[in-house]
Amino acid sequence: MKDFFHYFFGQGTEVEFENFTLTHLMPILVGAAVIFAIWYFRDKLAACKNEHRFRYAIAFIMIISEMAYYWRLVGITELNPNPVDHLPIAVCGWAVIFGCFMMVGKNQYLFDICYFWALCGTTFALITPTVLTYAGPTRFRFYQFWTEHLIGYIGIFYLIFVHKMRPYFKSIFRSYIWLAILAVVAYIANVIIGPGANYLFMARPEATPSILDILPSNFALRLLIMASVITALYFVAYLPWYLIDRKKKNNS
Repeated sequence: MKDFFHYFFGQGTEVEFENFTLTHLMPILVGAAVIFAIWYFRDKLAACKNEHRFRYAIAFIMIISEMAYYWRLVGITELNPNPVDHLPIAVCGWAVIFGCFMMVGKNQYLFDICYFWALCGTTFALITPTVLTYAGPTRFRFYQFWTEHLIGYIGIFYLIFVHKMRPYFKSIFRSYIWLAILAVVAYIANVIIGPGANYLFMARPEATPSILDILPSNFALRLLIMASVITALYFVAYLPWYLIDRKKKNNS
């Protein structure tokens, strides 16, 4: 049993996960199915007397999925984690932390942040889950990763479909400011820690395959391209709501 737990919670040395395989696509399809179910039963959920329990359950899964990442590092000594390599400086991590409070309080301010962070930041992790290269379906890290990243989408679309929440134009700036703050923190951490630190993938390309491999290694140029792409994605994420508002205005 001890060997099983060390294997399950540990990390392999051989490549166990490949992008765009069934192992990659299946969790995304499961997440999409859950979101579809929320949309399909949205009216029943909204009218449910105990609807808040669904939100609390999503919030609970959010925070546990984030904390489980650090519990695993502490519990498996063979991983030999270096604290400076695992600081909580990540868009995905803070998206679920903010998302937890967002779900409990139906908080518009946090919704604004999480909506754009998920659709414009977490999406990259879903396309190329770099951290799963050595952790396939037989590893805890595989399930922790997908739960943490997909539950954010589930929470956001739950509030959109069930509680009719939505972002506004000012939401773009609110979310972008907090992203800029996180980027400054990541840059400072990368500088202080030195070689090896690569928070928010700002310092260099990762050793394992990633969609960010196309970016240059030069910091200034890398930062400029990342900022430009993220800015464009923010406006793309807001585009459906702009079109909805424009259609309503024309109809009125």
